[in-house]
Amino acid sequence: MLRGRRAEREALDRVFAAVRTGRSQVLVLLGEPGIGKTALLEYAVDQAADFRIVRAAGVESEMELPYAALHQLCLPILDRLERLPRPQGDALATAFGLAGGGAPQRFLVGLAALSLLSDAGEERPLLCVVDDAHWLDRASAQTLAFVARRLGEESVALLVAVRETGDHEFDGLPSLAVEGLPPSDARELLSATITGSLDEQVLERIVAEAEGNPLALVDWPQGMSPDALAGGFAFPAALPISRRIEELYRHQLEQLPGDTRMLLLIAAAEPLGDPALLWRAATSLGLAPDAAPPAESAGLLAIGARVRFRHPLVRGTVYRAATPDDRRRVHGALADATDPVIDPDRRAWHRSQAAVAPDEAVAAELERSAVRARERGGLAAAAAFLDHATTLTPDPDRRATRALVAAQAKHQAGASDAALQLLDTADSRPLNDLHRAQVRRLRAEIAGLNRGRDAALLLLRAAEGLAPLDNQLARATYLQAFAAAMFAGRLATGTDLAEVAAALRAAPAATEPPRPIDLLVDGFATLLTDGWAPGAKKLGHAIRVSVGDDRLWLRFAWAAASVVWDDETAYTLGMRHIDLARAAGAMAELPVALNHLARLLVYNGR
Repeated sequence: MLRGRRAEREALDRVFAAVRTGRSQVLVLLGEPGIGKTALLEYAVDQAADFRIVRAAGVESEMELPYAALHQLCLPILDRLERLPRPQGDALATAFGLAGGGAPQRFLVGLAALSLLSDAGEERPLLCVVDDAHWLDRASAQTLAFVARRLGEESVALLVAVRETGDHEFDGLPSLAVEGLPPSDARELLSATITGSLDEQVLERIVAEAEGNPLALVDWPQGMSPDALAGGFAFPAALPISRRIEELYRHQLEQLPGDTRMLLLIAAAEPLGDPALLWRAATSLGLAPDAAPPAESAGLLAIGARVRFRHPLVRGTVYRAATPDDRRRVHGALADATDPVIDPDRRAWHRSQAAVAPDEAVAAELERSAVRARERGGLAAAAAFLDHATTLTPDPDRRATRALVAAQAKHQAGASDAALQLLDTADSRPLNDLHRAQVRRLRAEIAGLNRGRDAALLLLRAAEGLAPLDNQLARATYLQAFAAAMFAGRLATGTDLAEVAAALRAAPAATEPPRPIDLLVDGFATLLTDGWAPGAKKLGHAIRVSVGDDRLWLRFAWAAASVVWDDETAYTLGMRHIDLARAAGAMAELPVALNHLARLLVYNGR
């Protein structure tokens, strides 16, 4: 769906309105790569349901083939070739290889193309769409420009999309400059592209860097990990972009001196845009100030109060084009240039990207960054730090323990596949009994997301394994098993609700005084074993206990409120749970919470 672009859409609508009255129109869309020219052409096609439509697109590999693009455009209407005056028909047939003879006169080819399009527009309006016109072969481009300047009352619309830079044959024709999306539309497009948690600072950084370029806004998040989007520090690394655009910028990079390319890489690896930090890192790598002018002259980088790439897509190309060794050198220089007191987390991230081999000092620094990230509510960022800490841990046993902690964070952040890989790492070394039980519990939780019928049994067994090791965690896991059994109902495999309820009732005694979660455990157990009245009484008491921001308690407390028909409390607790899950980036919880809320609203006719 085309977002925003009101002025551009209105311009296209005016074109169609005129053509429907018999007046031919030409409009050249000018804009940088990825700015949305093709999307506007598709909008035009959608609006032209009553038109006959012919299309062509410039192809770089066909730029040396005369009339290749014109042939694309005219192919659907070549059955009208015989209607043309013979000299014109013969010229066009020869240009398209349909007849022998010498090189046709270009004037005749132009007249033939004009006559052919005009003839097609007599029955119903004709829309000619030409995309990537900067890659048209020159003969086709000249012919189409010839046609565009001679259209009059033929009911033909000719829309051409071309890059704004460089010479082309369509100068002087009616044109429309396609600019970047305004910030409000850019935020809307970016938010619609991302299904998971999106940190506000990351959102604003992408919006600022993209400068309204829709391709950047859509493509970048697809290659960014959930932890980067939710506030991790992987943001500047290797953002994927269109291969064709990347090749364009790669070619520009190849023309620059080596020191200039290295300076660009420093800027690409660190999106803060701080020129002082850029030059500290550059100086440590032996780069002089004269490395900057070639990049600025090429229009790739501007260094002022902030360091900004001329186009947001340049950053990804620069980083991807660099060798792994150069990337490590740059990250090392940036780590050394970053103040460890002011920004210890960014320094830790750069150190991790610079590491060639496992390094306990770097791993420990990442672990401390994960603690800080979690305290800020950044689960995904914490997961990213812990994942890298695991990779860089030299001791195998310690790596296994860190892998378990990283897996827990990854799962909470919604990256369950990555969590399973980390659990495999944890399982590769001997673990103590508690850690083994925690691995089983996490595997059961993840299984519940994909195999709901098996979740109750797996969680029940995990709870039983935890009971002698961690009473509090065991009771919470019994409650999860109970919820899974309720959700699966008769489809549950290996166990049923009654068995889970009995196990819940027989769970190890709670601590004194009981925690809020223990009150819920007892309430649900009583509900299933002794009946609704005594169970509802206990659950009613349990949901009146205030526990602040405990998401695990909220997850079950508002379900308990629903059981006792306290819908107002259920809604209040449910919304609180959803808000907290969103704020923390707890993507494993959020879909379940939203599902429960939807059911509650449906039951209440809302």
